[in-house]
Amino acid sequence: MKSEIKNLAKGLISFIDASPTAFHATENIETVLKKNGFSQLPEDVSWKIKKNGKYFVKRNDSSIIAFITGSKNPAQSGFHIIGAHTDSPLLKIKTETENCAAGIVRVATETYGGPLINTWFDRDLGIAGKVMVKTAKGYSAKLLKIDRPVAIIPSLAIHLNREANKGFEFNPQNHLQAVISTDSGSKDVLKTIVAKELKTKKENVGEMDIFLYDLQKGTFYGSGDELISSGRIDNLQMCHAILEALLSIKKSDKTLVAAFYDNEEIGSKTLMGADSNFTKSILERITLLQCEGKDDFYRAISKSFLVSADGAHAQHPNFPEKHDPGYVPKLNKGPVIKLSASFRYATTAESSAYFAKLCETTGVPFQKMANRSDVRSGSTIGPLSSASLGIKAVDVGNAMWAMHSIRETAGTLDHWYMTKVLTAFLGGK
Repeated sequence: MKSEIKNLAKGLISFIDASPTAFHATENIETVLKKNGFSQLPEDVSWKIKKNGKYFVKRNDSSIIAFITGSKNPAQSGFHIIGAHTDSPLLKIKTETENCAAGIVRVATETYGGPLINTWFDRDLGIAGKVMVKTAKGYSAKLLKIDRPVAIIPSLAIHLNREANKGFEFNPQNHLQAVISTDSGSKDVLKTIVAKELKTKKENVGEMDIFLYDLQKGTFYGSGDELISSGRIDNLQMCHAILEALLSIKKSDKTLVAAFYDNEEIGSKTLMGADSNFTKSILERITLLQCEGKDDFYRAISKSFLVSADGAHAQHPNFPEKHDPGYVPKLNKGPVIKLSASFRYATTAESSAYFAKLCETTGVPFQKMANRSDVRSGSTIGPLSSASLGIKAVDVGNAMWAMHSIRETAGTLDHWYMTKVLTAFLGGK
């Protein structure tokens, strides 16, 4: 394996390890953007932008959209947009539920997105998210990342449930409570843990959006390190590929946009989701600052193209029957173009042909995926974004196993393939 391929994958693993929540992913993306000359544009001030300028906008500290303005105005050349999401399925802590059972201090959780629940048992779990901390002037938002084991959700021994291996239906309210202490005489254990990590008093800890996350680091495996095992590959792998592609572009005739949204896993209908006005408001402001009027914005939109990048299901060697025989994506065989008759994905024949040609021109292999006709397809930000913006779009992703597990698997080479073709897309091919 070439060193450039391995090094890119190492960068991906480091990015995922540093990003246990959407808040952290956004912060890490922002840090990289700033180091590479991008300037932040607050939404509540008037903007001044210039040709070939580099900028970014944030919402809720969990979504971020970066863009490089083109040498031509958008009405002349349009936008090239790539979108992904910063969130992954997790267990969110219900912060007011601290309780004691059998002398054990627990906190209840609720599922965020659709995690594969059985994979969360018996893991070393940290806590991460966003905390409002009381200050002399009110409250200040602080990011929390406790990277040591502070919680566990223990399984029930098979001796007490002999039917466990035949399938066990978990009750989220009762069975997903996380153990955080055996000191049943203590109060506010969770706040004490958080306050200690943030180096503040327990009384200063206010509202929290915090989650459990797996502490096991990402790693390579396989005889030639050809596979990557990590949490949150869906969808931080695509976020990393998009960021790498954007940073490799010096300038373009088109305005290039990299959108990293929160809340895809729960439907995107939030202030910071893909089904909000976030993207449209930015594209409109960019156009109106460089052109003459609203008509120019619609001209720009008609000349634009969107790539929605999210994970795809690789054929599982132990469950090959779960795929349609005509659509069997494999690991390390290139990007997957995702198809759906009900438009759960945004791909059309035209947009599929465009992306396929882009892969061929770039020397990157590609695959196609369509669900079995008796299995309902998942969805992405693609249809939402394409419909709300009025932009042609294609849904693509890298093949992976165990999507939504606490531990997912992807191909090392695929990450290089995807980054290469996304770079070509932004480069104007």
